Amino acid sequence: MRITGAQAIVKALEMENVTHVFGYPGAAICPFYDALIDSGIKHVLTRHEQGAAHAASGYARATGKTGVCIATSGPGATNLITGIATAYMDSIPVVAITGQVPTSLIGRDVFQEADITGATAPFCKHNYLVKNVEDLPRVLKEAFHIAPTGRPGPVLVDVPIDVQTCELFFKYPKEVNIRGYKPNYKGHPLQVKKLAEAINKAKAPVICAGGGVISSRAQDELLGLAEKCDIPVVTTLMGIGSIPTEHERCLGMLGFHGSYLANHAIRNADLVIIIGARVGDRAMASARKIAEKARIVHMDIDPAEIGKNIEVHIPIVGDVKTILRDLLQIVEKGDTREWLQKIGQARQEREARVEARTEANPAETGAGGQAGSNAAIKPGFLLKTLSRLMKEDVIITTEVGQNQIWAANNMIMRRPGKFITSGGLGTMGYGLPAAVGAKTGCPSAQVINISGDGSFQMSMQELGTIKQYKLGVKIVILNNRRLGMVRELQKMKYGGRYSQVFLEDNPDFIKLAAAYGIKGERITRNEEVEGALKRMLADDSAYLLDCAIDPDEPTL
Repeated sequence: MRITGAQAIVKALEMENVTHVFGYPGAAICPFYDALIDSGIKHVLTRHEQGAAHAASGYARATGKTGVCIATSGPGATNLITGIATAYMDSIPVVAITGQVPTSLIGRDVFQEADITGATAPFCKHNYLVKNVEDLPRVLKEAFHIAPTGRPGPVLVDVPIDVQTCELFFKYPKEVNIRGYKPNYKGHPLQVKKLAEAINKAKAPVICAGGGVISSRAQDELLGLAEKCDIPVVTTLMGIGSIPTEHERCLGMLGFHGSYLANHAIRNADLVIIIGARVGDRAMASARKIAEKARIVHMDIDPAEIGKNIEVHIPIVGDVKTILRDLLQIVEKGDTREWLQKIGQARQEREARVEARTEANPAETGAGGQAGSNAAIKPGFLLKTLSRLMKEDVIITTEVGQNQIWAANNMIMRRPGKFITSGGLGTMGYGLPAAVGAKTGCPSAQVINISGDGSFQMSMQELGTIKQYKLGVKIVILNNRRLGMVRELQKMKYGGRYSQVFLEDNPDFIKLAAAYGIKGERITRNEEVEGALKRMLADDSAYLLDCAIDPDEPTL
């Protein structure tokens, strides 16, 4: 039976068990949208193509499946770029399908033409411009193979409109054989043995868990290693949730905006075991100094990451879940009793300093969980209260800025893959559409977006998507009427010379939500927090909570 290229795309999505796609139509992708009408695939119409890419990312991270986003040619395709780059930096499997002008007109700068394959080449795992309709089944099969395997990431498929309308005999490949693409999943046994010996000899080991632990679903193996060998664990921003936040071996997030304990452990360790992390500058700004003091183990499925930012003594290339399973069979516990005592003492000293500071200045109350009577809401108090009230399987998405750091350091995450944020690229406007994707993929889960007033306004049009599809997304805006992170940077490094960081004329977010039929309220004091959160969490309808935050409230 002969079908069109557009029908072939839809058929391929069905054969890849795709149930939801996110997108925005246009002329060059209309044949696909016409064919989609006859499919059972559910399409979510976002209000911006960038929102579609972020929603596909949030969907992928919440469900473990490959996310799919659709856009037309020209500006539709280029509007996907930030979302594609975000997925690339954070290793999220996304397939982006774009329409393109007719093959005969490519390169002539015709209406709504853009070289999207050239534009996305630096931050795609791979991309395709399909000029022959007969290639569509193979290309789509390869795209859905490449995106989730090895180190996950985005793949783009650009399909000219005439290729969508041409006919072919559809035959979908059963297998994929891509020359040169053979991800290595099994760690070298000799390197795994070296790691086991290093753990046995180490007196002050620490594990640094990154997002690779979550994407590999290696949380049980990570916890098994930490408990069997009594090794403390620090996480990167992307690794939050790889070990339960309240676990006795979890020291929190490391880095410039991380916890004191996590950074203390990394600075004083004699063995640092990096698992599925890029060793980015925000996590380990002093990577060279750390490597001079400690032996560094780096395991990652992407060999290009090992040794890129830090000198590595024991490199192990492979899937971290597989490597940790092999390690657990041979590793023997070393003597870490004195190290754990030092960590415990540092924890007690830190808690005592925080308590003393709070008693000296009650206006700072909030980090310890007490309400106080301050005139603005303390982010730490609000987020700890939310952690206590929310369900265990809740999915948290965040924007980027102070809200992200407050959430990372105060939210209690008990399960992996439930903390969804933009780590590598730091994309403002990510959290709300990511929440749309997460709620679409996990409709029974509580989905809460932690936002700043600046980031929220970069994607607030997605309130329309939330309304149209009746998505029960909860939105908590930490509203300080500032671009808070930039303001904090200008205060620290530019002598308080503030430039273009004031948002005094923000809209009334409650009225804005009401215009979309979404309930909401504004609170200004810690005493109002618990009641408002309970009202927000009472049912599965969408809700916006606007929280007044002191503009001078720091992240550090």
